[in-house]
Amino acid sequence: MKKSAGITLLFALFFLSAQAQAPPFWEDIVAFEKQDSVQPPPVHAIVFVGSSSFTKWKDVGDYFPGYTILNRGFGGSRLVDVIRYTYDIILPYRPKQVVIYCGENDFAYADTVSVAEVVRRFKTLYGMLRQNLPATTISFVSMKPSPVREKLQDKIKAANNEIKLFLKKESRAAFIDIYPAMLDAKGKMREELYEEDRLHMKAEGYRIWQRIMLPYLIK
Repeated sequence: MKKSAGITLLFALFFLSAQAQAPPFWEDIVAFEKQDSVQPPPVHAIVFVGSSSFTKWKDVGDYFPGYTILNRGFGGSRLVDVIRYTYDIILPYRPKQVVIYCGENDFAYADTVSVAEVVRRFKTLYGMLRQNLPATTISFVSMKPSPVREKLQDKIKAANNEIKLFLKKESRAAFIDIYPAMLDAKGKMREELYEEDRLHMKAEGYRIWQRIMLPYLIK
């Protein structure tokens, strides 16, 4: 009896240790994999991946009727998180197009994160995707002007520009610039596009994205 109790305790400690060591957003990834096991996802779809601006776009399919979209945005992810889970939530689907929205949280995570570092992270992700999906179109949606992150806008605009210049030289790649359309006539951020947190968008914001993104999506 004592031996059995000891083994049970060891398993419990191992389980707790594994939970404590789980990487960020692991639960989100497990949830995706469970969902896939119950309902196999379409192959050669358009995979949306990145942070909460995609995560919260629950009705994205309604904005793009006629397109097969698989939304794999998760939490407040950074580019480093998308890199970590590329082999789990992008590559297995063999997508015909990958649409990325990420980078804002990288800057927000720490003041020490530079423009060069965020661009390097994007290029790392891009390289992984291109190596494994040579025929896939890779599109990056520019980081948006979130009012709550006003102090980060110089970095965000600089990183957007560097990524744009990089993708311009690549084949089967596109930079989708939603930034200017989310400013008013005076170049100011449009508060009315955002929820109370001044970070996540209302439907009006997503309608702007829909209009700009549509010509870039592949049927």
